[in-house]
Amino acid sequence: MDAELLSATFVDLADTLVAGFDVIDFLQMLTGRSVTLLAASAAGVVLADPRGELRVAAASSEAAGLIELFQLHNDQGPCLDCFRTGQPVTVMDLIEPVQRWPRFAAAARQAGFRAVQALPMRLRDQVIGTLNLFHVAPGLPGPRELGIGQALADVATIGLLHERSVRRAGAAAGELQRALNSRVVIEQAKGILAERVDVNMDEAFQLLRRLARDNNQQLTDVARHLINTPIAYLPQP
Repeated sequence: MDAELLSATFVDLADTLVAGFDVIDFLQMLTGRSVTLLAASAAGVVLADPRGELRVAAASSEAAGLIELFQLHNDQGPCLDCFRTGQPVTVMDLIEPVQRWPRFAAAARQAGFRAVQALPMRLRDQVIGTLNLFHVAPGLPGPRELGIGQALADVATIGLLHERSVRRAGAAAGELQRALNSRVVIEQAKGILAERVDVNMDEAFQLLRRLARDNNQQLTDVARHLINTPIAYLPQP
């Protein structure tokens, strides 16, 4: 494990009180770093909206995002159990009979995943979502790696709640709702980029992030611009 990257990740996850803080980019960083640091094949984050309903907030790949959506739409899967109990949920091999979530297990295997670990994003008794790690091979990392994964989820939770606490409760709830709603806009922009530049959806998202960072703008603003404004130039993958 890259100790320097791990240290930098904890700093980045704690530093949420910055100008122009972008919740979606923050969570995307969490999923990407989790994949790198924990040797996962993919990662996703689901968060509860102000009404307590889980929404997909970030995913390291299109496959992970679709599996997260499948869980929510079918109301079954490890991330839902993890959120409801506040405890980690581990599945070492999805090819074995999984009585709790038969539809999820079949869909995950079809997507190429054989193991999953759902980690609660919590502070004391407050659970705001889950960080989910997917693996293409059966088995999971050892206790040290999973402990680090839970620590990443915990620090991210503290960062999000700290950032939220500096605003009035109503404004904070509205900000989170807008962030979750912005996923729809981002998905539309990914589709436009994928078609125009002839790349897959994962590559399109990386291009979208690059556009946002190169122009010092938030992801949602760039996504809306791509949807609403004809542009002559698009970055090459």
